[in-house]
Amino acid sequence: MKTGVAGTKNMTMNNERSGTKAEQLDVEHELPGGEGQNLEGSAPEQEATAAEDRPKIGTEAAKADEQCKAVLDRLARLQAEFENARKRAAREQQEFKDYALAEALKSLLPTLDSLDLALQVPTWDFEEFRNGVDLIRKQFEDALSKLGVSQIPAKGVPFDPRIHQAIEMVDTISAPYNQVLEEVQRGYMLRDRLLRPALVRVARNPKRSEQREAA
Repeated sequence: MKTGVAGTKNMTMNNERSGTKAEQLDVEHELPGGEGQNLEGSAPEQEATAAEDRPKIGTEAAKADEQCKAVLDRLARLQAEFENARKRAAREQQEFKDYALAEALKSLLPTLDSLDLALQVPTWDFEEFRNGVDLIRKQFEDALSKLGVSQIPAKGVPFDPRIHQAIEMVDTISAPYNQVLEEVQRGYMLRDRLLRPALVRVARNPKRSEQREAA
């Protein structure tokens, strides 16, 4: 009887151990299977999302490329227009200069004609020759006057450093201090612009100079 009961207990214990091992094996087999199913389920979803995003990215890239090409094309057009405008302005400026120069030279040609005629006329009369030169000079002054050139007043006027250039200071009491005594070379203005100053000799009063030095 004892032997039978012991055998029954052993068989029961062995069955329980076998069942526990079987359950453990089932659990071990089921866990990897579940993880694999989750991974397999997430990959298709990611691929589907990426596939949906590809057309959007491609469309945006195409739009950006078109905008870039449009900007570059506009810049090229603006650069060409600016270059054409610059060349046109330079050409017009040069044409204006040429026209102004041509008009100025045309006004001087009669003076040259008068000089040619004076040289062709045989004469031994110095006074007649002098009168002819004086007439040509007046003709030349008239031509310069039409171009806006005027002579700077010098002799007998107060010295002005803006339009006069003193080459000598002359001590004298016969003229006011700082007055132009003599014009050595004429000066000219082109409207309000100085072409060249008049070269002059200027009066200096010795007494006034001494008083200024003493002061």
